[in-house]
Amino acid sequence: MTHPAHPEQDTRLVISDASPLISLAAAGLLGQLESLFERVAIPEAVYHEVTLAGAGRPGASAVEAAHWLQVRTVTNTRLAEDLSRELNRGEAEAIVLAVETGAHLILLDERRARAVAGRLGLSMTGVLGCLLLAKQRRLIHALKPTLDALLAEAGYRISPQLYDHVLRAAGE
Repeated sequence: MTHPAHPEQDTRLVISDASPLISLAAAGLLGQLESLFERVAIPEAVYHEVTLAGAGRPGASAVEAAHWLQVRTVTNTRLAEDLSRELNRGEAEAIVLAVETGAHLILLDERRARAVAGRLGLSMTGVLGCLLLAKQRRLIHALKPTLDALLAEAGYRISPQLYDHVLRAAGE
């Protein structure tokens, strides 16, 4: 299924789900998103998931303090409700917000959410894609220590094969 371009298409906007925010914040890397992308927005459900439901957990205070992070309201609540049948509310609203705004990119790590976003024709990446981009733009000097911090501090999980693949892609 494809969607027509939204009249308010914003090719500089990136939408994020909760898990990339939580993982990057836990590893002390949330600020990389501000450096990588012109504008980053999250739907209200993601904000509540991270800062209210996740109060005291990794990422909560960092996301709350990230004044560069825009919190937006989803208008197509029917689509959000439909998508919530197979995804959590934050993932559903992030995907709907990306569709509504014609966002350049959506940040998602969960497989089911990525499958739904793909069906809707959205461009996506996850935490590892953000880290590779940061390395390419020389915002980080070496990916391995950053990736190791993500694994140790944020409890991020990736297979040994993907770990090696990402480091090779970064030239390390």
